[in-house]
Amino acid sequence: MFHFKLEKTSGKARAATISTSHGKILTPVFMPVGTLGTVKAMSPHELKQTHAQIILGNTYHLYLRPGHELIRDAGGLHKFISWNRPILTDSGGFQVMSLAGLRKISREGVKFQSHIDGSPHLFTPERVMEIQEALGADIIMSFDECPPWPATREYVEKSLKTTLQWAERGKAAFKNERKQALFGIVQGGIYEDLRERSALALMEMDFPGYSIGGLAVGEPKEDMFRITEFLNDVLPANKPRYLMGVGTPSDLLLNIANGVDMFDCVMPTRNARKGSIFTRHGKMIIKAARYKEDFSPIDPECGCYTCKHFSRAYIRHLITMNEILGMRLTTIHSLWFYQELMQMARQAILEDRYADFLDEMLPVLDRVI
Repeated sequence: MFHFKLEKTSGKARAATISTSHGKILTPVFMPVGTLGTVKAMSPHELKQTHAQIILGNTYHLYLRPGHELIRDAGGLHKFISWNRPILTDSGGFQVMSLAGLRKISREGVKFQSHIDGSPHLFTPERVMEIQEALGADIIMSFDECPPWPATREYVEKSLKTTLQWAERGKAAFKNERKQALFGIVQGGIYEDLRERSALALMEMDFPGYSIGGLAVGEPKEDMFRITEFLNDVLPANKPRYLMGVGTPSDLLLNIANGVDMFDCVMPTRNARKGSIFTRHGKMIIKAARYKEDFSPIDPECGCYTCKHFSRAYIRHLITMNEILGMRLTTIHSLWFYQELMQMARQAILEDRYADFLDEMLPVLDRVI
């Protein structure tokens, strides 16, 4: 059921179509993060109105609450959350690795304590496959160790060896190829030779897609861009590339220029709930006093529900009063903007003018308006 079709390139930027059992995904694509089976403040209907094609769920959190068995018994994550479009689940590796002091890594897997109640658990590559098969997402991830930043080369090399062993074990345990696509995760820190070693080993295992992990974890951004550009020449052109946990609008556009197809990040929704709103003209801090009597929409050119019906002054009032509606309206706008940005990027690739599009957009996206 899973298929990747590369349609057009503009420089290294790529436009493609990914087919899954729950529909097609046009790339480049941004995936809103629904950690616990919900994109915070949004209903599935509202998500669809922002043109979200696919959302992300978190294996670690859904395993702990409400439990993958319950979700399996409900008919899988799609039915449980009433979302009939594609879903991707991560492996839980990043969350487990972030539990400093509450986990122990071995060749077998990772023993960890729940951040909720301290109860003991064990994630192995085989167990993570079992959980993700129960969740039933269209695209699932291999279990990996995500090295912290900073980390020595020695640590990253040892970690990579573990990740590759786990990838092989997880692929051997995975039995649901007809309905789910299992991606391998390329690790290796900021070291190009380790990244190449990781990518080549995973390509030997022949995954249907490849994720780039261990970036946007604190390293300088120039290192992130250097690694994604390097991997563009290593990873196969006929399979999707997913950069995990990235990022700002400019981060997305620059990594699209480096050949990345798929992205996810909590940034647009988390920032929006705090009143920091992304727009095509820059970042708006809606709590600023200058918006107190501004009765224009966030972006007069935007087609989202928020911009069609509400003023900056009203949204500022809601956010400063910590009203739930304010968080919902800012989230709707930011997700709409991210989806629109991906659509604009795709169109620029299809018309082979991505470099010009990048030159036009980058100077304005990161400024504060």
